[in-house]
Amino acid sequence: MATFLYKLGRLAFRRRHFVALLWVALLTLAGVGAASAPPAGSTSFSIPGTEAQKAFDLLEQRFPGMNADGATARVVFKAPADGKMTDPGHRATVERTVGELTKGAEVTSVADPYTGDAVSEDGTIAYASVKYDVSGMELEESTKDALQDAAQHARDTGLTVEIGGDALQAVPETGATEVIGIAVAAVVLVITFGSLVSAGLPLLTALIGVGIGVSTITALAGVLELGSTTSILAMMIGLAVGIDYALFIVSRYRAELAEGREREEAAGRAVGTAGSAVVFAGLTVVIALVGLAVVNIPMLTKMGVAAAGTVAIAVLIALTMIPALLGYAGRRVKPAGDGLRLLRRRGTAPDAPARPARANMGTRWARFVVRRPVAVLLLGVVGLGAAAVPAASLELGLPDDGSQPVSTTQRRAYDLLSQGFGPGFNGPLMVVTDAEASDDPEAAFADVSAAIKDIKGVAAVTPAQPNKSGDTAIITVVPDSKPSSVQTEELVHAIRGAGGDITAQNGSEVLVTGATAMSIDVSQKLNDALVPYLVLVVGLAFLLLIVVFRSVLVPLKAALGFLLSVLAALGAVVAVFQWGWLSGLMNVEETGPVMSMMPIFMVGVVFGLAMDYEVFLVTRMREAYVHGEKPGEAIVTGFQHGARVVSAAAVIMMAVFAGFIGSSESMVKMIGFGLAIAVFFDAFIVRMAIVPAVLALLGKRAWWLPKWLDRALPNVDVEGEALAEDSGDKRELVDA
Repeated sequence: MATFLYKLGRLAFRRRHFVALLWVALLTLAGVGAASAPPAGSTSFSIPGTEAQKAFDLLEQRFPGMNADGATARVVFKAPADGKMTDPGHRATVERTVGELTKGAEVTSVADPYTGDAVSEDGTIAYASVKYDVSGMELEESTKDALQDAAQHARDTGLTVEIGGDALQAVPETGATEVIGIAVAAVVLVITFGSLVSAGLPLLTALIGVGIGVSTITALAGVLELGSTTSILAMMIGLAVGIDYALFIVSRYRAELAEGREREEAAGRAVGTAGSAVVFAGLTVVIALVGLAVVNIPMLTKMGVAAAGTVAIAVLIALTMIPALLGYAGRRVKPAGDGLRLLRRRGTAPDAPARPARANMGTRWARFVVRRPVAVLLLGVVGLGAAAVPAASLELGLPDDGSQPVSTTQRRAYDLLSQGFGPGFNGPLMVVTDAEASDDPEAAFADVSAAIKDIKGVAAVTPAQPNKSGDTAIITVVPDSKPSSVQTEELVHAIRGAGGDITAQNGSEVLVTGATAMSIDVSQKLNDALVPYLVLVVGLAFLLLIVVFRSVLVPLKAALGFLLSVLAALGAVVAVFQWGWLSGLMNVEETGPVMSMMPIFMVGVVFGLAMDYEVFLVTRMREAYVHGEKPGEAIVTGFQHGARVVSAAAVIMMAVFAGFIGSSESMVKMIGFGLAIAVFFDAFIVRMAIVPAVLALLGKRAWWLPKWLDRALPNVDVEGEALAEDSGDKRELVDA
């Protein structure tokens, strides 16, 4: 592989006009496609294989006019302290508001509170339900404005009026912190390279790669039903890996220049050596992201594939456009530090004694770890273990209006409904009874209602609402606990258990669905899929790393270190977003259950990124060991040439991910924080402390590989040994 990439790097350097034109053309094509694409429609959220999804599918067949995907709004009214909603004046205001809402172009129905039993028992709170014929993301701005105007007109009369539901759903915003993250990355690059030109190359190529990836996602959003969160996550991951991959190749190029090589040769060798590590690191990330498909949640699969595509683009740009831009930059990209120090000594008297070079920080740290591996290992493991403790209290759920900031009208409407109608009112359960196989459907519906009323935790049960053919009915159940509580989850399981008994008695099938039941099913499905996903992704990456490192224990150590990182990161997420620690600093206005998809998505992304640092840092150690250095010396050599750049790469990734903490979307905010803290744990504790400590303890055993396996494995030559042999250059290659 190193030879092929070496030739590719030299070709891109020589044919830089063609390469640059090709990538600019792709960026333009993707941009035109995104600009001309129709607005993305509704993104269907389906969970195949769950009871809640089965019930939704049945409703679409038996209640064709129900339009379950249409947006809904609850306009909640609260009377002043000295009045009730049943007062004539307040009632007239509500009726005028209902009439105003009915005139909306996309409105299908508006339920009057006074005819639909939507007034609280104490008469202080009432609500009007509004249904639309399109999803919240598809609603025209004029429709949303009309909804808010109607609410404001009612407020002007002295009522408290808030709007809940998804009708006011908006595209999430990332905020200015994203720009700050990129700015921090730029500062780190300038400090690392000491040159604005060298620092600008990784930023430029990363932005081009993300531009192509996100524009392509936008262009295909309508066809593939990709949500807005998909493009934000692709941007987050694409920026981070795009900057890092380019950083490693530019660093290696400068190191090759410092050895005195011509620029075209240096570009070829940089792509042939550091580029090989980029390919395997990128492949690991892609495996982890595409592997999310095993969960069988279409939305999560689309997010993973879209992000993986952006990572693949980042790899291709690093291998081709970076050497092309290096050709354009010419002498403006200076050699690495050693070469610069030689240049500074020009003009010094020939007999002047040269000062011995001072060991860099990476070298000094590696020597310390090699001398005290047990202490460093214990400190690192205990520290990560302590950070992981909160993960034992992890609670999963999907966000609803109750998780919104208290400053939003959706959250205030949620609280008013809980106050007036009970905590379970915001999370009603929809019990679908399929009596097609029953001899007496009406009796079957009555049996189901009676059975549900006897279950503990039920606050109210509405009469069965059959469809036109009378073979299927919907029964709404209001729990006496809030939607995200353990009691509500137990109630769902209890209703499903009772439904099994009813099926045995009269042949009807009872299914529980609704947003609350769907959230419970999603959490359970993700929990069940986590172990198979880990086995698949870690197993494939383990085999890949065996090929790269030609060792069994090094990949095993890498996988175990990753588990420590991800558990510690999950613990930090629980502490901030569930317990509320440092919530003010992170701008978390409301704590609650962690997003159901967070653990498995974070496992996938963090695993891929963790293997990045493993590949970039340990390949240089293996190269030194293969060239005859002792195990301890090889560790020091790896840190001497790789620690500075890996540290810079980690800081850049942390800055980019942390930039998304300012997003208005709770899922994006949570993932941004989780990935940033996971990169910190993995890069600076696992890879910089635990890894060298374990390798120092293992010694030569770290590089053990059975002879039969050594013969069977292909030689991918990540270290670029073939390049040295072909050129007759036996000098050790300086890793970026």
